Amino acid sequence: MTVKLRQAGWYRAGWYMLIGASFAVAISWLVRMLYGHDRYAHFLEAESIVLIGMFVLPFAFLIGLGCFDYWFYWAAGKPTRPEDHSSHGAKTWKDYFRPNTDHKVIGIQYTVHSFFFLFVGGLMAMLMRAELAQPGRQFVDSNTFNGLFSVHASILIFLFIIPVFAGLANFVLPLMIGAPDMAFPRLNALSFWLLPCAGVLMLASFFAPGGSFASGWTAYAPLSTTAPLGQMFFTIAVQFAGASSIATALNFLVTIITMRAPGMSFFRMPLLAWANFSTSLLVVIATPFIAASQFFVLLDYGLGFHFFDADKGGDVLMYQHVFWFYSHPAVYIMMLPGFGIVSEVLSVKARKPIFGYRMMAFSLLAIVVLGFTVWAHHMFVSGMQSWIRIPMMVTTAVIAVPTGIKIFSWLATLWRGVIKLDTPMLFALGFLTMFTCGGISGVMLAMIPLDIHVSDTYFIVAHIHYVLFGGSLFTIFAGVYYWFPKMTGRMYDERLGKLHFWMTFVFFNATFAPMHIIGVNGMPRRVADYADEFATWNLIISLASFALGLSTLIFAYNMVASWRGGARATANPWRAMTLEWQVSSPPPVFNFDQIPTVVGGPYEYGTPGAVHGIFGPAAPAEAKATPAGTHTQPPTE
Repeated sequence: MTVKLRQAGWYRAGWYMLIGASFAVAISWLVRMLYGHDRYAHFLEAESIVLIGMFVLPFAFLIGLGCFDYWFYWAAGKPTRPEDHSSHGAKTWKDYFRPNTDHKVIGIQYTVHSFFFLFVGGLMAMLMRAELAQPGRQFVDSNTFNGLFSVHASILIFLFIIPVFAGLANFVLPLMIGAPDMAFPRLNALSFWLLPCAGVLMLASFFAPGGSFASGWTAYAPLSTTAPLGQMFFTIAVQFAGASSIATALNFLVTIITMRAPGMSFFRMPLLAWANFSTSLLVVIATPFIAASQFFVLLDYGLGFHFFDADKGGDVLMYQHVFWFYSHPAVYIMMLPGFGIVSEVLSVKARKPIFGYRMMAFSLLAIVVLGFTVWAHHMFVSGMQSWIRIPMMVTTAVIAVPTGIKIFSWLATLWRGVIKLDTPMLFALGFLTMFTCGGISGVMLAMIPLDIHVSDTYFIVAHIHYVLFGGSLFTIFAGVYYWFPKMTGRMYDERLGKLHFWMTFVFFNATFAPMHIIGVNGMPRRVADYADEFATWNLIISLASFALGLSTLIFAYNMVASWRGGARATANPWRAMTLEWQVSSPPPVFNFDQIPTVVGGPYEYGTPGAVHGIFGPAAPAEAKATPAGTHTQPPTE
């Protein structure tokens, strides 16, 4: 046991967390004693211990698990240790439960972890819809309901949508650009293990005195600065999730810029690489703003600052400006990777080059720039200065242009293509329709009079779900089905995949389309009870939502059963051209036996003899070189 407590791993992590808890108690006692708090009573106060513990315990866990061992060894001035690759690659299932430097293992860790939180957040949604099936109180009181919708939204945004895209890209991107790994493998491992810390904090808020954080995922001040202790669980959890996002984004940027295979110029990169490059720029620039907003809340709450206390000279609207300067670009952080996934799927399944490839790449960068010009359209009813409304309305309408370019290019790619309607393609087509609907309602909300009319109604709920569920989640499902053979070496059950799509598509629309109607008619969002006139629609919505939840269980069963016993996948079951499909399924530990050389574009379907990459020297010998992929299993239908 002594040896286990000294070696990096779960035993040491538990031991260090006990030490961390003791440290939190000691720090609280020492500071309160020095400042004379409770001089005639005691120097221990539970709330301060919990606040300190929320920072100390995650770091104690991460240090004990071994995430910092190499860096601590280096910082101590010890000789550089030779890399024995003992923490690289997965030999057993246990390797997925410890820090690992293999980007493919980290990608699967991210993806599975994110889907766990999808089901947790989905269960909260089911409980909310059960409560809203009829007017009056059924299962939970109003405060618990407030906590449910707050934790539901926060988990699905910060612990599902953003990380799952990072997981898929972690697995695919280095393979796609011909790199042996990510630029910073240890930072990559740490960026994943920060996420469970954030997830545990958010869920633990339900056990806090006064209940979980209940101010919505936006955590508006001064509500969040005067809320019970549970609010601080959100405030601190966001810091860990944000640090994970920034670390991952920096890793992607450096990997894409410096580690592309020979011959892969920026305009030979697949659009998934462009999408993650653009997303990473957004993350690095925008995420510090949400960190700042939550640090302001923490300082107001824990140390008595007055950033948002109007009586003491604070500015309440400042919180919204800082928060939304991150959170509207965050919508594109949750969308741009999906754009890249859809581009890959549509081109392969239609057997056609992407129409307007360069314009598609430039439109991604245009969204990055314009995404920072529209934040205040979330504040049309906040009481902000009226002169800023019109410019924000205009920029919000303008940002639809690069998105419209992408929709047009995808449709042109499909035109007269040889379309194969399998599960990834169905979800990609479902994305096109659902995201377009969400985009149309977004343009409607850019118009000031309509925005004021439907603000804080179920119209807003419908819009955000058409964008993030019909948009992001449909692309996530498309990506998981598309790369499932490459990640696992197994084929999924196509019949279950198609059943999953059609149930999701039908019941998604049955759940969220009626919300536009009751929203326009005045039903407020974020309420546990409502007027009797909305009862019929809410019952229909709740029943449809239960069926929608059931569809995700079909997906889970298909993934688990196929991973355990599905048919063996060939190296390139889709006959794709990009480099990740030119190695075995699953890929070798270090990706490539030979570094590939890129000699053509990634989407030259229909061009006789077209090759994206080769394993061998470039021209003049490239005509005789081995096309990438022929050293592994031959591609099949």
